[in-house]
Amino acid sequence: MNWYLEVLKKYAVFNGRARRKEYWMFFLCNVIIGLILGLVESFAGIAPESEQSILANLYMLAVLLPGLAVGVRRLHDRDRSGWWLLIALVPIIGAVVLLVFMVQDSQPGENQYGPNPKAGIAA
Repeated sequence: MNWYLEVLKKYAVFNGRARRKEYWMFFLCNVIIGLILGLVESFAGIAPESEQSILANLYMLAVLLPGLAVGVRRLHDRDRSGWWLLIALVPIIGAVVLLVFMVQDSQPGENQYGPNPKAGIAA
């Protein structure tokens, strides 16, 4: 949960670097919260005629900016520009390329975006 809160504290910080764990824990928490909101909405009968969850969509809109920010910082950790996020707009191939970037380990040492966030931390 600390990883999730840390990303929210850096709500719109697009500079610096983010560890793989920070990115994926934020992603996992968002998926879990979205599913819970969808279940709550279906049990409460808030939007039974719709296939989409209004609460989950509102939540995803609220965390859009921190999600983009942590994605950019994650790419910076691999010494790539944040503009690489736009490759996800290319169907299938773009998403696969971006996924490969996101699962790669941090670039060792300092790069143009700052010091390694894993420095001094045991893996």
